[in-house]
Amino acid sequence: MSTAYDGFPGAVGVSRLTVYDWPTVDDLPGGGTPHLHLTCTEGYVVTAGRGTVQTLTTAGYRETPLEPGTVAWFTPGTIHRLTNGGGLEITVVMQNSGLPEAGDAVLTLPQDLLADPGTYADAVRIPADAPEAEQVAAARARRDLATHRFLRLREAAESGDPRPLAAFQEAAAALVRPRLDAWEQRWREGAHAAAQATRAQLDALRTQDAHHLTGARVTATGPTARGRFGMCGRLDVYPGI
Repeated sequence: MSTAYDGFPGAVGVSRLTVYDWPTVDDLPGGGTPHLHLTCTEGYVVTAGRGTVQTLTTAGYRETPLEPGTVAWFTPGTIHRLTNGGGLEITVVMQNSGLPEAGDAVLTLPQDLLADPGTYADAVRIPADAPEAEQVAAARARRDLATHRFLRLREAAESGDPRPLAAFQEAAAALVRPRLDAWEQRWREGAHAAAQATRAQLDALRTQDAHHLTGARVTATGPTARGRFGMCGRLDVYPGI
């Protein structure tokens, strides 16, 4: 078992998020695209502005206020939607080397658009080589489409009908099934390797072996992309973290 792991602590991913300030279909001043993750916990560290994260699980609907200094997180299966009350900026922390921004996310689109991976990919695609105005239009359209279904899912859950939420969860799980081998490899090379390295280091220290300390190193990086259109807002991303 190797004592070496030089990735970001815990093999988490980090991005900087400026939440969309486009008015929403339910008359809020701004907000993101409702979606869930299937294998990753996600956390928010609020750095500026105010808003909420609206969440929907089998336990019900909830709104969590967000303001500078708030740290909030949620586990896989939590449908979440950010609302922007003004200038909301967040540092997002993600399990599994940033997998939520690398595939582990399903938007609350209409059921027919979740029928197969190709149909879903076409529905969520934002053409990276298109003029910015076209990217804005595509991002707003998919957000509004997902928001309409999120509102219907919330209404059903609040009226005591669990079936629409269960149908969405089942469709989301089926949709990502072809990607699971790649996700497992990402986990093995990231979070699993980090945990294994810590185990090896503890075992070594118990035997008074501090050899792994001789391999210490420092790494620093900046964003490799700025202002990318994400699910919830404009992203500064750090691939490789």
